[in-house]
Amino acid sequence: MGATASVMASAIRRGRKFDQVLEGARTVFLAQGFEAASVDEIARAAGVSKATLYSYFPDKAHLFIEVARIECNRQADAAVEVIAPDAPPEIVLKQVAQHITGFVLSEFAQAVFRVCVAEAERFPELGHAFYESGPRLGHERLGEWMREAVAEGKLKIDDVPLAADQFSELCKASLWVKSVFGIQNKFSKAEIDRVVEGAVSTFMARYGA
Repeated sequence: MGATASVMASAIRRGRKFDQVLEGARTVFLAQGFEAASVDEIARAAGVSKATLYSYFPDKAHLFIEVARIECNRQADAAVEVIAPDAPPEIVLKQVAQHITGFVLSEFAQAVFRVCVAEAERFPELGHAFYESGPRLGHERLGEWMREAVAEGKLKIDDVPLAADQFSELCKASLWVKSVFGIQNKFSKAEIDRVVEGAVSTFMARYGA
């Protein structure tokens, strides 16, 4: 966890209704965004009092970041779980690409991204904490696997951090821009498979052993 996320996390207190508060907040944030969501509405959605909510989180910003952090961690863990240690890189990369693509096109990721951009000037810590808990965490997990693949002679990579970034971007080709600008909200399996397969073949053409 980065410095910004660590500082924000230190202000959070856990308790019996902690998960209940998070679920209510997730529902409201997804429906209304960060600015429009009120603490009163979050408390109602969670079925708790405002006093209970504030006993866990000092403000709405901390609550939003915790919701985003938990979901991003869950996604990063899920991506790692599909990696079979002995599988060829093409298989692993395809599985990881499917997770990356699925997440960046999800309603949750789209909503969090829009909130972070919209609040960048007033609450820059939101974007910083989301980056540390989401994109940076996924980048590190992917980089760890790439280093192991290089050590085993399965890939030839001189700059692993750059390669991990490149692969993540390849997985978003054409889909992400259309989605985030509202040009297209639903994508067929064929459209997603086209991007996933293109990402893997392009990456392997550059870094395959």
